[in-house]
Amino acid sequence: MKDESVVLIVDDVASNVEVLANILKDEYQIKIAQSGEKAIELALRAPLPDIILLDIEMPSMDGFEVLKALRGNSVTKDIPVIFVTSHDATAQEEKGLQEGAVDYITKPIRPIIVKARIKTHLIIKEQRDELVYAASHDQLTGLYNRHHLNEEGGRKFSRALRYQDRLSVIMLDIDHFKKINDTYGHLVGDNVLREVSVLFNTHKRNEDFASRFGGEEFVILLDNCALEDAVYKAEIIRKSIESLMPENILVTASFGVAELSYAHSNFEELLKDADTALYEAKESGRNKVVAFYE
Repeated sequence: MKDESVVLIVDDVASNVEVLANILKDEYQIKIAQSGEKAIELALRAPLPDIILLDIEMPSMDGFEVLKALRGNSVTKDIPVIFVTSHDATAQEEKGLQEGAVDYITKPIRPIIVKARIKTHLIIKEQRDELVYAASHDQLTGLYNRHHLNEEGGRKFSRALRYQDRLSVIMLDIDHFKKINDTYGHLVGDNVLREVSVLFNTHKRNEDFASRFGGEEFVILLDNCALEDAVYKAEIIRKSIESLMPENILVTASFGVAELSYAHSNFEELLKDADTALYEAKESGRNKVVAFYE
């Protein structure tokens, strides 16, 4: 488990909160809420909780309502919730589990049971997070992979059309990468890819999406970004790559840039236009940025 996992304790009775906090404070970072509304607020505030201990019976907003709100929010939907209750009723337990709770702890609180349940579910969460990360990220570079690019690209494409926002795509290819592998070996080539990938996070905004498309090709999606701004961003990245000298090797890259228009019926067509511009950049000398114009 990661160091200092965060446990959010939710109970309207101060003495109950104190008991749980004293049990857990030496092993975890503790956040406390004494109402359902406050629980939701703290669940959305950094550091996000890794697990939530949630009392069922609270005034104004009970535990079931809090759980429903947490499950309905993309930020908190995967945080494991353990219900804490003074009732040992099968129907109530069944309802909680059906609505997304991962476990139940009954009062009076037994410290050994509380610690064991929390540890178990934190391990399960960490394993699940690792699987989710592996499914969406490229193992070598840590960037998003092509499968996740297709998913996210489709979402961004639909959203941009719906709200009439701008969306631009940068596709780039490291020049003569096969020669780097043949001359210096694949381990050096892998290091070149890693160092180039780091540049994308250096230059991108939080909303930008960088992915490894395959081999030495990469794709960057730019929300709310016009073509001319995307070309400017691509030129900055191109110059940064040229001056990077990974493994003390001069590395350059070619870029193709395209912007969403109503001529595109799906994300794949937008990506194809960026690829067309990239092909032109490579055919006309490489180490340059070319924009696609209809």
